[in-house]
Amino acid sequence: MKIYGVCKKKAAELFTGGKVTVAIYGLGKVGLPLATIFADKGAQVIGVDVDKNVVEIINRGQSHIKEELGLVSLVEKNVKRKRLKATTDAINAAKKSDIMIIAVPTLIKDNKPDLSNVESVGNNISKGLDKGDIVITECTMPPGSTEGLIPTLEKSGLKCGKDFGLAHCPERMMTGTAIRDISSQYPKIVGAIDRKTKEAVEGIYEVVNSKGVVPVSSIKAAECVKVFESVFRDINIALANELALLSERLGVDAMEIFEAAATQPCYMLHKPGCGVGGHCIPLYPYFIMNKHTRLIRAARRINDYMPQHTVHLIKEALNEAKKPIKGSNILVLGLTFRGDVKEFMKTPAKPIIDELKRLGANVFALDPLCYKQDARKFDVQLRDNFDGMDCTVIVADHKEFYDLDWERIKSEMRTRVIVDGRQVVDPKKMKELGFVYRGIGRAHD
Repeated sequence: MKIYGVCKKKAAELFTGGKVTVAIYGLGKVGLPLATIFADKGAQVIGVDVDKNVVEIINRGQSHIKEELGLVSLVEKNVKRKRLKATTDAINAAKKSDIMIIAVPTLIKDNKPDLSNVESVGNNISKGLDKGDIVITECTMPPGSTEGLIPTLEKSGLKCGKDFGLAHCPERMMTGTAIRDISSQYPKIVGAIDRKTKEAVEGIYEVVNSKGVVPVSSIKAAECVKVFESVFRDINIALANELALLSERLGVDAMEIFEAAATQPCYMLHKPGCGVGGHCIPLYPYFIMNKHTRLIRAARRINDYMPQHTVHLIKEALNEAKKPIKGSNILVLGLTFRGDVKEFMKTPAKPIIDELKRLGANVFALDPLCYKQDARKFDVQLRDNFDGMDCTVIVADHKEFYDLDWERIKSEMRTRVIVDGRQVVDPKKMKELGFVYRGIGRAHD
């Protein structure tokens, strides 16, 4: 049932009563969790994806995304209840739906936004758009992009803000906790083209999200929210990294200083590390970056430099152990961009491995979340031991790495060198065990 112009309470009633059909475009790590939650709350959901294999898997009641907690069971449950189905027919899905949500990937090419996926979906929706429909973008985009779709959508012959509604409600989730984040972790941001859209969309998301809704004054303001969140974190991490680099030069321990400073309540610094990865932080600053955003550009340069600095620490530590990097066996602990999450987007492991191989090192990897086919993406061999290694470098802070038996490991390694890019091990303990140690932001003799 069409809900454009319906009050919040009525929209919520229609949604939970199964009277509203929602088409969700893009069944990846944002779209599929969103689709299952919408279906679980009462909507009839049509998931749309260009990948026929993904569509077939979902229609069998299975999930092609295994790492998201609770997702597999939600897909199975809602396919069985006939609340969720998938298709590759984007136009027909729009024709059958009352709400169309765009959740396809937004990309960066040559440090510039690439919205071709969004534009393609908008074009398909326009061919199935009907009076009373609402179109919502959830994917993160440069401010102004959602309203930039209006000419495409109006190819339908309908007028935005008169015949159909338009809104932006940015996704605010992290890989690995999508179900929790969408349904109960953070309130939903809603920016709409007009009051009629805003009322209906608020009603829907108040059902979906137990934290409620935060309405903002415009679509552009809503688009800014997610971008600004990512920029804040990028700059904060860059500051931590720059202070860590300074600490190394001063011969002091950055983590000791950070912990002491954290006793002051306004201190909000992030942890330094060997690089920033994922779908958000290293990408979304480019959505607003220009010649005027000097601090944002500086932060990107610092964070992009950290894998290179990690390699510098590896060379330095191997030199201290009188071992040339060329021909050394180096074990990378962690291929994923973040601890305990199987995601490789912009992982610092890639530039670190590539540079080590360029310098002539023999590079191997150990990652409890990965299989041989994952390691092939990095052109490295996956191992489960430290035998014959000359250097171990910690790139991801998986929980398993905090409990490693370094007393045993030191007897397996050919040369006792460790570089910690994630503050996982105790520097003092490692030195007592006879390791040549280096760490991001850590003082060394």
